[in-house]
Amino acid sequence: MTMQSQSADTLARRQAWRRAARIFFSRGIVVQICCVILATFFLAAALADVIAPFNPDAQDIVGALRLPNAEHLLGQDNLGRDILSRIIYGGRVSLSVSVLAGLIAAVIGISLGMLSGFYGGRLGQAIISFTDVLLSIPNLVLSLVLVAIMGGGLVSVVLAIGLGMVPTYIRMMNGLVLSLRENDYVMAARLIGQNEWSILLRHLLPNSFPTLVVLFTINLGNGVLTESTLSYLGVGIAPPTASWGSMVSDIYPYLLSAPWLVIAPSACIILIIISFNVVGDGLRDAFDPRLRGKL
Repeated sequence: MTMQSQSADTLARRQAWRRAARIFFSRGIVVQICCVILATFFLAAALADVIAPFNPDAQDIVGALRLPNAEHLLGQDNLGRDILSRIIYGGRVSLSVSVLAGLIAAVIGISLGMLSGFYGGRLGQAIISFTDVLLSIPNLVLSLVLVAIMGGGLVSVVLAIGLGMVPTYIRMMNGLVLSLRENDYVMAARLIGQNEWSILLRHLLPNSFPTLVVLFTINLGNGVLTESTLSYLGVGIAPPTASWGSMVSDIYPYLLSAPWLVIAPSACIILIIISFNVVGDGLRDAFDPRLRGKL
């Protein structure tokens, strides 16, 4: 009986994933374009060492603020560095920071959310109360405070952004566990003698996964925006390492004399954030149980 129920559960999950994929890819051309944009950015970041035409830190003072040309397709910045190469390497930094911070936030937030939702009691109340305090602070302000405490640098920025996103995962996972723990399959698992950790990891976490995927995708865009803002403010990625935010900050004094230099990094930030949000909305439509039977 147990094997049959597990097989039925596996089949139901496969059908749910197939339905989600069908709905997601039927959302229209905008979602598909955003998927292509994200794939292009991630591929360019992964292959930066191969496709970047120049060393991103190589300076050529003679060519400072040079207009785009056949050799430097997007021009050169105030130190004569190739803008295209710095954008490619900057994308690697910005996306890596966002993904790593998202993973840190997901692991910590999901774990605490499961504990608070499943066990409740004083532990659950303490976690949720602390989470509510953190949620009352804007994410950017919280990240700024954490960076100021830990100091600058890549590791500090990743930790600051990741810890700043933890409260959203705690709140989301707590609500999911509270709604799922009363389902029949959880009660059945208790009756057949499964321990609490088995129930958490084998039943509650897998059934929460679709919603968490949506949250993770949207938070990736927020991570890129936060990293770019921190770098723009001068407390993020330390120079000469290229990131999109630091590029905009470096070029800002030359905005009137060389406006073309700020267009490319700003466009990259806008495109990646829009793409993450559009894909996240598409995933929400695909996985939202309230839309089953309507899409």
